[in-house]
Amino acid sequence: MTDFLLDRSPAHALLADGTTVCIRSVTPGDHDRLKGFYDEMSSENLRLRFFSVSRRSAAMAADRACAPARPGYRALLAETRGRVLGLAEYDTGEDGKDSAEISIAVADGLHHRGVGTLLVEHLVSAARADGITVFTADALSENREVLRLFADLGLRTSRRFEGPETRCTIHLDEDDAYLSAVESRGRAADVASLRPLLCPKTVAVVGAGRKPGSVGRAILHHIRTGGYTHRLFAVNPSVTSVLGVPCHPSVSALPRIPDLVVVAVPAAAVPVTAEECGKAGVRALLVVTAGLDPDQAQALRTACRTYGMRLVGPNCLGISHTDPGLRLDATFADGHPRPGSAGVAVQSGGIGIALLDGLSRLGIGVSSFVSLGDKYDVSGNDMLQWWETDGRTDLALLHLESFGNPRAFSRTARRVARRMPVLTVDAGRSTAGRRAAASHTAAAATPTMTRRALFTQAGITATSSVGELLEAAALLYSQTLPEGNRVAIVTNAGGAGVLAADACAEAGLALPTFTPVMIDELLGALPDGAAVGNPVDATAAVTEEQLTDCVNALMEYPGIDAVLVALVPTAVATATGDHLIRALTGAPGRRPKPVLAVRLEQDLPVKLLPAADEGGTVPSYAEPQAAARALAHAADRAAWLARPAGTVPALDDVDTEQAHTLADAYLAAHPDGGWLDPRTCADLLACYGIPQIPWAWAETEDDAVRAAERLRGADGRVVMKAHWPGLVHKSQERAVHLDLRGEPQVRAAFRDLETRFGHLMTGVVVQSLARRGTELFAGVVQDEVFGPLVLSGLGGTATEVLADHAARLAPLTDHDVHDLITSPRCAPLLFGTRGDGPVDLEGLEQLLQRLSRMAADLPQLAEADFNPVLATPDGVTVLDARVRLLPRRPQDPYLRRLR
Repeated sequence: MTDFLLDRSPAHALLADGTTVCIRSVTPGDHDRLKGFYDEMSSENLRLRFFSVSRRSAAMAADRACAPARPGYRALLAETRGRVLGLAEYDTGEDGKDSAEISIAVADGLHHRGVGTLLVEHLVSAARADGITVFTADALSENREVLRLFADLGLRTSRRFEGPETRCTIHLDEDDAYLSAVESRGRAADVASLRPLLCPKTVAVVGAGRKPGSVGRAILHHIRTGGYTHRLFAVNPSVTSVLGVPCHPSVSALPRIPDLVVVAVPAAAVPVTAEECGKAGVRALLVVTAGLDPDQAQALRTACRTYGMRLVGPNCLGISHTDPGLRLDATFADGHPRPGSAGVAVQSGGIGIALLDGLSRLGIGVSSFVSLGDKYDVSGNDMLQWWETDGRTDLALLHLESFGNPRAFSRTARRVARRMPVLTVDAGRSTAGRRAAASHTAAAATPTMTRRALFTQAGITATSSVGELLEAAALLYSQTLPEGNRVAIVTNAGGAGVLAADACAEAGLALPTFTPVMIDELLGALPDGAAVGNPVDATAAVTEEQLTDCVNALMEYPGIDAVLVALVPTAVATATGDHLIRALTGAPGRRPKPVLAVRLEQDLPVKLLPAADEGGTVPSYAEPQAAARALAHAADRAAWLARPAGTVPALDDVDTEQAHTLADAYLAAHPDGGWLDPRTCADLLACYGIPQIPWAWAETEDDAVRAAERLRGADGRVVMKAHWPGLVHKSQERAVHLDLRGEPQVRAAFRDLETRFGHLMTGVVVQSLARRGTELFAGVVQDEVFGPLVLSGLGGTATEVLADHAARLAPLTDHDVHDLITSPRCAPLLFGTRGDGPVDLEGLEQLLQRLSRMAADLPQLAEADFNPVLATPDGVTVLDARVRLLPRRPQDPYLRRLR
């Protein structure tokens, strides 16, 4: 059994009411506290737990939980500030089978706060890591609370009534129903924990002084002038008031315990301040101080976890919440953000200022803003869950330089993106500092590819700059989504139309031609001399009425999904440029299709133009490239929303247990890990039904000849590859002989390899010569942060040079597999575009699904490199496979715990 929690630091997590508890394994030193836990329990609670009121049963339970560690038994406790809140145990019995008996106890007065459920979730995660698949539990039938706990877990549960008792059987399969139930509980707890931070009824600023220019004074000034509607205090032992706000010498001396304390003191004073806040009962900290050393940082984290305080920062710009009933602006930005509907979370304060300014200028405004800074606690995942439930946010903007738990973030973002657009700046795209890759897979798996896989799968609109983020936000905020990528361009200047057409084509948008009926309708609406191709050149003489008729006709035309109007000011038109814009904004309500403008003379990159008669707004761009990018992002979002959620297919002929046995045996013999030898590698692939070309292992020249005789196909040709530990790129080392015919050539090839590599070579692999087909590449790399990433694309010796790959994070859904096959530029080769029939697409899908399953099953899988993979109409076969294992323990990315 693995020591899932015994060798790890305690995990902190949130109860249903947002309070923080510590979940950890029981140790022998906990005996007195556990005995006291049971001694304080009421007779009724004891009866429901032990089926009797005997205090002896409680004492024996404490003895059992604190006994020396033994196989098949696990005990976890929940505690806060040294007080035991609950205990959960499982025991497989002496047989060490794959089912275990579970028991739960919660302290009096703490029921209905989620203590038991949280403990069971952590126990389930530990049990899975220990190979346990079923929990059983006996409960009195009148114990409705524990029976409801089991029923509401989200796991498949059955009951059997045995007199006054109920026997529960709980299957520990990790399916989407369970993950969704855990998410729902986690979201409710997370939102509850953030209320003191984002909606505080009392705020105190520590570090606000008389001296102008200090950060603390600036934040205090911002809170006052922003119109904060609740109690505000300052903490400063040297003065009685600052900026008219009453001062007190310490947090403990305040007349009321604040929900939120803003900490703007020197780094050395931050830990002491945090400790004082925790002891006073403060629920949340905003630490703007920068420059904490490792000891100070750890002391701040410890204080927040010990006393259950949520933390934003350190090293941040602050937070803002524009709700009219609160109006909290605890930042030191220049000016107050405009109230609105965009939620913003950033790590960089400078990026935050740019977004606040841009959103205010556009008129979108902000619902809540959080500068995450060094992100010790509150993260982008927290903010997504807050915006999902706050009732004010309909647009989420993120700038994240790092991810604490990408897979949990992906699930949250995927759910939130179904309700509102989630946009991000794809920061950290550079590969600078990345270690030298050991395989094709590792070389291809750049940080950019990994992050984009996360964003694509989660439905996040990823942009390359703050400017592009605002451009896309303006369109998504103001317009309906297009049903496709077909665009009609209308212009009053032919040159502007050409620029717009080029920009749309470069952004991947289509410009379809119009039907004859549509052409006649447009000609009837526009002035003489108009050209009604696509772009439509309405000429410089177009009037407001004519442009309105043209746009309205295109709105009704089923052959396009959006209208882009490129306008330039002229001295010829009977209507001014503003009148022409009014043609786009005059219709009440949102149009059935998005419409956007390009005005080459515009002073700002993007504006939202107010509509006549309160008809909404229209985004106007200074450059056609910006308009086309924004429209492409909108089309991608529409396509993602229209696509049903994918499913992870069930696979036949998978032997996960044998795969674990192989991995454990290899790592026992090679504690530092390494590349598998060909035979172990083939055995591992066979556990997942991954097809390989017939091959044989040979360590002598005669063995190679006999192997070639067995494997020789109809044309009598074989391939020979040298092997030694650590060899990855055989072609680069010239360690491959192709097209060997007959015994003399086989012997000559072996002698050549032995002569050149005899000091390294442990043997050779002899294979049948593969038939002609399309050479592909497939692989996995285990990212330390993001988890397993599956890659696929064009293979062969030039795979790294051509870099024609797509990537998705495992486990792959059926949609992810489809994207991996169709996204690379080489995809047309797979569908028979050269006159041949299509390759075995179903076999290729199976290969990728099985590779994904192997990566998801084995956390020890550091890299898998299949190159080439031969795809033909008759099948898909791996011709060369390399697998590297490292000693890694399983991690549960969905287990509820704080950073």
